[in-house]
Amino acid sequence: MLKGIPPIMSPELMEVLMRMGHGDDLVIADGNFPAETMGRRVVRTDGHGVPEILDAVLTFVPVDTFVSDPVKVMQPVDPDVPEPPIWTQFRDQLARHEARPIPLTLVERFEFYRLAQSAFAVIATGETAIYANIILKKGVVTS
Repeated sequence: MLKGIPPIMSPELMEVLMRMGHGDDLVIADGNFPAETMGRRVVRTDGHGVPEILDAVLTFVPVDTFVSDPVKVMQPVDPDVPEPPIWTQFRDQLARHEARPIPLTLVERFEFYRLAQSAFAVIATGETAIYANIILKKGVVTS
């Protein structure tokens, strides 16, 4: 064990985050997401939800400030579905870690899958909330 590293961060997950570069995308996926089909690199975090993994990841990974849409979520297929409540948690976590509001860009389902296939890695969680998939674009550490 190391000091200051949350226990939720496995060695494999920390290695993936350390290997990512500026502009690389990271998918944090819910339990229904086809992670093994979509991801070149897949890190399993079964037993954990997306919000707790997102919180741990944001402790170490800065969100890109050089693009207008650094955070993407999968748009519900049915336009009559209300916004998934988990998105409020995402916004709160992003604002807390980044000290700025970060909008969530809605991406059509199959476009989201295409983006996931080219992402640096997919973190597969056991999240049961629907539409709890999120893509983060890694930024630059400035200090």
